[in-house]
Amino acid sequence: MKGRKRTAVLISGRGSNMRALIEAARSPDYPAEIALVLSNRAEAAGLAFAKEHGIATAVIDHKIYAGRGEFEKSMQVLLDLHKIEIICLAGFMRVLTQGFVQHWQGRLINIHPSLLPAYRGLDTHARALAEGAKIHGCSVHFVVPALDEGPIIAQAAVAVLDSDTPETLAARVLAQEHVIYPGALAALAGGLLTVIGNRVACERTAALPPALKVPDFPK
Repeated sequence: MKGRKRTAVLISGRGSNMRALIEAARSPDYPAEIALVLSNRAEAAGLAFAKEHGIATAVIDHKIYAGRGEFEKSMQVLLDLHKIEIICLAGFMRVLTQGFVQHWQGRLINIHPSLLPAYRGLDTHARALAEGAKIHGCSVHFVVPALDEGPIIAQAAVAVLDSDTPETLAARVLAQEHVIYPGALAALAGGLLTVIGNRVACERTAALPPALKVPDFPK
C-alpha cells in the first residue's frame, strides 16, 4: 500500500501490544508502517522482537535527563529523524508533558486496560475485582494532557468471572487489547476517524477490521 503512515511504538517492557501492531502491519494492505520502536529502558524485552523483525529501535534513558522536557526533546529528535507521523503508546511508563502531547494531538494514541472512563491509572484489574465489576475490558484513546482521558476510539469488554484473580482477568483483557489496538491504528492511519468534541466517529468501510468497535456518531 502506498502512503502508509510511518508509526512509532513507545514501550517500557515486553511490548506485547507492540508485537500485535507489528504483526498486523506485516500485511501489505495495512495503512500503517511500524517504522520505529523506542524505549526509555535498554532492557525492555520488546526491543529484541522489533530488531528481529527488521524494525529500527532506539533507547533514550529518561534517568540521564534533568526533567521530562529535556527527555522529550531527545525523543522528538529521533521521531523527526525517522519521519514519524503517528505514535502508539504500548506500555510506555512515562508521563508525557502537555507540550509534547499537544504537538502530537490527533496523532498520539494509547491502549488502557479498562473500559474508560472507569479505572483510570494503575492496578485496573484488581480495582475492578475489588469493586465487584461484572464487566471489564480495554480502551484505545487519543492522548490528551490529562491522564487516561481523551476521545475513545475503540473498546472491548470481557465478563468478570467469580473465579477471577487480577492475573486471570488481565490475561483475558490483554487478548482483547491485541485485537482492538491494531484495528484502531488502522482506522487512524486510514483516515477513517473524525473527532467531534470528546467523541470519535469512524467511517465504516469494507477494509475496516471487523473487531474494531467504535461508537456510531449521530449524523
